[in-house]
Amino acid sequence: MDETVYHVLLEGRTVGPYDRRTIVGMRIKKTLTSDHVLISTEGAQLTVADLIGQRPAQPFHPERSGGFSIVQATFSASLLEVDGPGMAIPKFKDEIQARVQGDVLRLAGRFRQGLRWKEDRVKIFLKDVVHARVRGSQIELWLRNGSESPLQRVALELFTPESAGELADWLPAATPFPEPAAATGAAASSVVSHSGLWVAALGMATAMALMLMVLVLKRG
Repeated sequence: MDETVYHVLLEGRTVGPYDRRTIVGMRIKKTLTSDHVLISTEGAQLTVADLIGQRPAQPFHPERSGGFSIVQATFSASLLEVDGPGMAIPKFKDEIQARVQGDVLRLAGRFRQGLRWKEDRVKIFLKDVVHARVRGSQIELWLRNGSESPLQRVALELFTPESAGELADWLPAATPFPEPAAATGAAASSVVSHSGLWVAALGMATAMALMLMVLVLKRG
């Protein structure tokens, strides 16, 4: 078990110490950013992003997952939101592990069940990730649920844009999420509306100029 603790460097002074779980929790709650500097008990300096990018020792008891499969990529993450019907995903708290393993994306972490903490994992087949969208350090996944119901949306925080982009690269079947056409339509409508106003104004100016010319000619 990694018992290394860290002090946070803030405005020239250090606060702490905090263990890794606390540091990650502070990052999830945005008390710290990925760029904050940490100093370990050994005197080594690293950023919060560096610490989160390190794979925790013995994470989430992987020996219980059953079967053997090559782990292709591992990310530290936190679960932000799950919308819509589909896969039963626990309300994971704090840091979770997102692991690309064969043809699945495996999410593992802990959550509250009554008064106790429980650890669990879910496996999302990569082929079921229909759309993916990266926004900064966050990634949103839209999953098919085997019916005609709306796709299930899962939002994850990956802590750095690089990690979010790398996870998206492991989803070959996912296409970019189609942005609503309403915004495009509104913009086009606005352009047409402005064009119409200009045409109307030009027409009125032309008519007034012709009327003035007629009045001048009559007086002459």
